[in-house]
Amino acid sequence: MKKATRFKFNGYLTQLAKLNNVAVEDVTSKYNVEPSVSQTLETKIQESSSFLQQINIVPVDEQSGQRLGLGITGPIASTTDTTQGERSATDPTFIDGDEYKCTQTNSDTLLRYEKLDLWAKYKDFQTRIRNAIVERQALDRIMVGWNGIKREKTSNKLLYPMLQDVNIGWLEKIRRESPVHVFSKIIGEDGTVVSPTIKIGKTGHFKNLDALVMAAVSEKIATWYQEDTKLVAITGSALLADKYFPIVNRDQPNTETLAADMLISQKRIGQKPAVQVPFFPPNAILITRLDNLSIYWQDGSRRRAVIDNPKRDAVENFESVNEAYVIEDYDCACLIENIEILDDGDDAVQGQSLQTMAVASSLSDDDLARIAAIAAQVVQTMNAGGASAETGPTGGAASGE
Repeated sequence: MKKATRFKFNGYLTQLAKLNNVAVEDVTSKYNVEPSVSQTLETKIQESSSFLQQINIVPVDEQSGQRLGLGITGPIASTTDTTQGERSATDPTFIDGDEYKCTQTNSDTLLRYEKLDLWAKYKDFQTRIRNAIVERQALDRIMVGWNGIKREKTSNKLLYPMLQDVNIGWLEKIRRESPVHVFSKIIGEDGTVVSPTIKIGKTGHFKNLDALVMAAVSEKIATWYQEDTKLVAITGSALLADKYFPIVNRDQPNTETLAADMLISQKRIGQKPAVQVPFFPPNAILITRLDNLSIYWQDGSRRRAVIDNPKRDAVENFESVNEAYVIEDYDCACLIENIEILDDGDDAVQGQSLQTMAVASSLSDDDLARIAAIAAQVVQTMNAGGASAETGPTGGAASGE
């Protein structure tokens, strides 16, 4: 580390000590991050990702407890004959079922001297260090959220490069805690698996992705959420070409542009806005509201140590926090996976689906309403002998169990 870099790095350590009310020498040992500083770090992590800004990232006091029901509300309207009994109030945020449990996640970052020497030439030296750490933590949270299937005491990036063993993510929570909201294969009437995949194409279970999503919404999403305008279809990159996903904030100056990790299409899938985010499984779709996804972090659990390690010619930042990935209401979620686009209908499926969506985007709300009514009648007629999210093309039931 150069002399000028050392001077700026010492200033960085002094600032950390001041913010956390500890001595400078204690910064190089593990210390508890001040609650206000921890909240600021969480805010910076969320602000570094356009996707994380759309979900809930909230502190909780207890390591485990009941889900908070953030951003979710069920029906509360009712009538009561008060001559026969009292009216009873309903908590629209109450969610019955599994609890959350925050477990420790380590975010240990190595910054080599060469990189620090380069950053020392700029006035925002301390900000660059913070941003390098914060942005990686944001991406890791997204990766774990989509791919986490378990938490090992010691994770292994060689065996699990998508951080599958760091924590239990959102998709795995649906598989484990509410398999009725998973559509992953076609089950026959006798309970046997007709097809381990959901085939899309001319000879498949569904002609296109629009039909698949519309069927999943009608049969896997609770009635009071089906017409919710905040429902989106989060997709894998293999299902729709990137050119149909204009980058968000692309017209803003670079200094004002958010991390474009969430691409929102002007087109729709099954009448729902199509959204792409990093690290999402390539052949899957999650239908939900974005504010139905949460990350809880335990207040007071963040620990940190910043160590200058000459043995590695680098500065090491050791940081940890207890966190949990939460689906607020499973009735507002449907995971479709094992989607297979058939070769015999690949171009036709994509073309038909995208052409349909392109036409729909130019129509008025009244036009769309009339088309939707006609389509509903057609679907009702076809369902008598066709495939749906509950009955496959042979009359079998679809299942995620």
